[in-house]
Amino acid sequence: MQFNSFAFLGFFAVLAMVYYLAPQRWRWPLLLVASYYFYSQFQLTYVLLLAYSTLIAYGVGLWLARTRSKPMLILGIVLQLAVLVLFKYVDFFAGLVEAGWGPFTTTAFALPRLGWLLPAGLSFFVFSAISYMVDVYRGTLPAERHLGHFALYVAFFPKLVAGPIERAAPFLEQLRAGAVFNAPQVTFGLQMLLWGLFKKVVIADRLAEFVNAGFTNPEFQSPINLIVAVYFYAFQIYCDFSGYSDIAIGLAAILGFRLMENFRRPYFSRSIPEFWSQRWHISLARWFRDYLYIPMGGNRVARPRWYLNQMTVFLVSGLWHGANLTFIVWGALNGLYQVLYSVFARPREAVGSRLPGPLWGAIGIITTFHLVLVSWIFFRAESVGQAMAIISKIWSGLSMLPMLWPSYNWSGEFWLSVGLILVLLLIEALDEFRSLWTWLARRPTPIRWGFYYALLGCLVVFGQWGLSQFVYMQF
Repeated sequence: MQFNSFAFLGFFAVLAMVYYLAPQRWRWPLLLVASYYFYSQFQLTYVLLLAYSTLIAYGVGLWLARTRSKPMLILGIVLQLAVLVLFKYVDFFAGLVEAGWGPFTTTAFALPRLGWLLPAGLSFFVFSAISYMVDVYRGTLPAERHLGHFALYVAFFPKLVAGPIERAAPFLEQLRAGAVFNAPQVTFGLQMLLWGLFKKVVIADRLAEFVNAGFTNPEFQSPINLIVAVYFYAFQIYCDFSGYSDIAIGLAAILGFRLMENFRRPYFSRSIPEFWSQRWHISLARWFRDYLYIPMGGNRVARPRWYLNQMTVFLVSGLWHGANLTFIVWGALNGLYQVLYSVFARPREAVGSRLPGPLWGAIGIITTFHLVLVSWIFFRAESVGQAMAIISKIWSGLSMLPMLWPSYNWSGEFWLSVGLILVLLLIEALDEFRSLWTWLARRPTPIRWGFYYALLGCLVVFGQWGLSQFVYMQF
């Protein structure tokens, strides 16, 4: 059951009504049952994995609250990661071993494969469980003794399959306080739901047609087709993933919960560090910062070790995204960007000091966007070879663009897609200076509702409903 389906919207509408009509003591059980039902719609048996992860984290948390035992923490983390390894990485590592061993033997060599499908959201709820155990071990969070409340924290359906990776402390605190109907918060939730659906079904799924055409058999595509596919993919993945996060935040707000912001207009970043630490997938960036980067020493170590820490975080992040060499290269490339940004800090500052601030900011935005754009090619490609072929073909075809330009199919669908991207960028540019929803709240009623009806009209006329799942559900 996808967020971008009428079946889910009907399910949620009924749930929200029953939720606020029910007595306070019955609301958390209702949400827990609804969350497990929601997850069961992907694959019924995978509910057992969700329960397993929950019970391990709950039991280990109680033990850690009494003993602060580091071996117990390590055991808990291993038990959580074991599921992730079995479902996500065993077949991948088997392939790597075969490829590495092949040159040293003349006999056929093949390792067995499990062939298991990756459960939706596995990486997300495993990371939530690990963060809880570590926080209890550090003493920054008391162990949750209410199993039902803890189970709801792990399984809460708005964030379950693609985040945000919410920390236990704020969620459990809100759960204990109990939700009351709050009109402004519900209004905010509906706004986020509407905006997230617009990003997904109107923009992302429309761009997907051009992206899929370019990345399918790219060796037979013209350079201009590949350029369109690459640029459109940058906005497809952003609208797809941030659209999911907006919907999740909106659904939670309607039910009385505040989830953390996960995206903050990332394509207006002036540097790679700003992009990854402050604007893109913020909950995952903070997770890696708090549970991997800082424990390794962060930037409080010798400079070579600092660079190694940065590379390690991005390589692990790449592997977290998927069991494919393309994701590892994607992580390594972004790690290299980060290291080079640190290495050339002084020359960069010297150049920036000689240029007007707005011009230097614009240069930073354009440069950062295109560096990220190149890395997205590896993220989307089926293999490293395919990614390199796309980059090579685009590079070698740049000189031919004036001749190829007239032959491209400048369809109405293409211009509609470009127009939607420009609308998105315009709204986000305004949002950089003042929150869109705050601005709308102060506008006259006709302007405010005109904006809402415009989005609703786009959903009805241009929406591509239920055509594809959200990209990050595969991670």
